[in-house]
Amino acid sequence: IDLAQRVEQVKNDPKYLQPKHRAVLALLRMADISITDFAKPEGYEQLKAKIEGVSISLTDQIMEFWKQNEELDVEVDITPDPNDEAPYNNGANLYLRIKNRRHRVSTPFQQRSRGFIWFFSFLVWFDSVQYQIDTSAKVGQKNLILLLDEPGLALHATAQADFLRYINELATKHQVLYTTHSPFMIHSDRLNQVRVVEDQKTIGTIISDNISGSDPRTIFPLQAALGWTIAQNLFISERNLLVEGPSDLIYLKAVSALLDTQGRTGLRDDVTIVPVGGLDKVVTFIALLGASGLKLAVLHDYRGAPEQKLMDLVKQKMISPKAILNASQFRDIKNIGKSGQASDIEDLFKPALYLEHFNETFAKPLSGATISEADLPQGERIIDRIERHIAAKGIQIRPSGGFNHYGVASHFASNPPKSLDSNTLKRFEALFNAVNGLF
Repeated sequence: IDLAQRVEQVKNDPKYLQPKHRAVLALLRMADISITDFAKPEGYEQLKAKIEGVSISLTDQIMEFWKQNEELDVEVDITPDPNDEAPYNNGANLYLRIKNRRHRVSTPFQQRSRGFIWFFSFLVWFDSVQYQIDTSAKVGQKNLILLLDEPGLALHATAQADFLRYINELATKHQVLYTTHSPFMIHSDRLNQVRVVEDQKTIGTIISDNISGSDPRTIFPLQAALGWTIAQNLFISERNLLVEGPSDLIYLKAVSALLDTQGRTGLRDDVTIVPVGGLDKVVTFIALLGASGLKLAVLHDYRGAPEQKLMDLVKQKMISPKAILNASQFRDIKNIGKSGQASDIEDLFKPALYLEHFNETFAKPLSGATISEADLPQGERIIDRIERHIAAKGIQIRPSGGFNHYGVASHFASNPPKSLDSNTLKRFEALFNAVNGLF
């Protein structure tokens, strides 16, 4: 009675029909049920059969795309309840519940998450639209243009990906246009399909496929979508070695290849080296990648004492202490595995070799001069010693001071030595043995 009254009153005021009411009406249309059918006392079994048929179809369709919880069933029942509050105590009530097969309990539809309610309602509504347009009830026989404004706002990232798969399915039969600010609603491999909308002061609102000429704020969702895709493709291995920066990756790859050519132990082929951009970001990466079920190890620079952030990860059991390695553990050949003096991965090379590549990399700012180990002040880390020396001599390699460590690593990769001294090879081989043994 309440729904029938709302349908009648909506002719004068559209606000009488809320989205939840429209979803129920769509469900009834799919089942070929009129509101007046509920007033027929002998119609329960027929109504129940029609509703159950639609609920089974909906369960199959929703679970095909909704991957957040695949243990759900849609249950629909029709029954009066004279003890319920008005207006539900007068006439038949339509109950929509979602059953969790794993927990063996059901909950009212309205108690599900906003995202699920929206997802379910959209699928019901669109199926109903198709049935209405196609009088023969053959879904997909009519071509539609579907215009959606910011769909999926109530969905989180992975649920938006589910909805995007549903849109892809619709796009095989109908033309779909939608607006979005979410990077998770954009196909990064189909940027040719994207149009940017901008409100320009002297022109007005324009729609363009010229991404390169757009305002940075406008294309930010596209950049985020592309970054997300790159991040996903970065971790192509089940086994990942997290290092602080790209220089570490270059040195490890280069020396591993050299060891392989000599028939010695390099890094396993199924281990991916992942530079995370500094020790501060290691915690975030471990939390994200560990939750994905990937195997992780960490190789970091050593400052002379254990890193508290890494120790906190161990206490939280987010990573095993055995999976945390540092450069110092492989610097002293006689004490492999034991942390000693402050060390970077550059300290696993002979100082003379590193200085050779440093001098060649920065020959121009050095004005042809070369720096030898004898020129450097005493210290534990070769990088620190070089930076203190050039600061003391007033040599400016870059305006901010110090020098670009990646530049030296890049030069090393472009001009790899044909061989390395025995101790350097032993250090790196011990490191690779330790890493390989963790996976």
